[in-house]
Amino acid sequence: MTARSNALPGEVMMWVLIFSELAVFGAGLAVFMALRITDPGGFAEAQTALLPGLAGINTMLLVTSGFLAALALQMPERARPLLGTAALMGVGFLVLKGIEFHHKANLGITFEAHDFFMFYYLLTGFHAAHVVAGVGILILVAWTAKPAHIETGAAFWHMVDLVWILLFPVVYLL
Repeated sequence: MTARSNALPGEVMMWVLIFSELAVFGAGLAVFMALRITDPGGFAEAQTALLPGLAGINTMLLVTSGFLAALALQMPERARPLLGTAALMGVGFLVLKGIEFHHKANLGITFEAHDFFMFYYLLTGFHAAHVVAGVGILILVAWTAKPAHIETGAAFWHMVDLVWILLFPVVYLL
């Protein structure tokens, strides 16, 4: 960790990436919610095909993995196993997301089924791509276990957590 208390942790370019990704997800969620306002009945009906219990487990996986990434910052001597476990939880998230997508495919639900599903696939699929990237980053960071790398990797992983914490209630619960 750096001694600069007034600076963002990690690399500046990672923060540029994080803020730009948050803007993209924010715009997608805003459009999703605007469309929901125009068709509340259709969105509510479409939402019944989701698996909120599985998404709840995924939420616990990501929040716990984010906690482990934060612990790695506080316990650099244990960073490798903490980050490795966080990465495995990310893989678990992806497995459950794959099960969920497979469930929709078995029901014949595609992008074209309804605007809800178009945004469901776009938002959760784009997020899953970020989980894949985040798992890779956590593995690389665990490999080097350098404090500056841990800060940067944890910052990206926390962005992945934050986006899911926003997606979960908006897509699955509202």
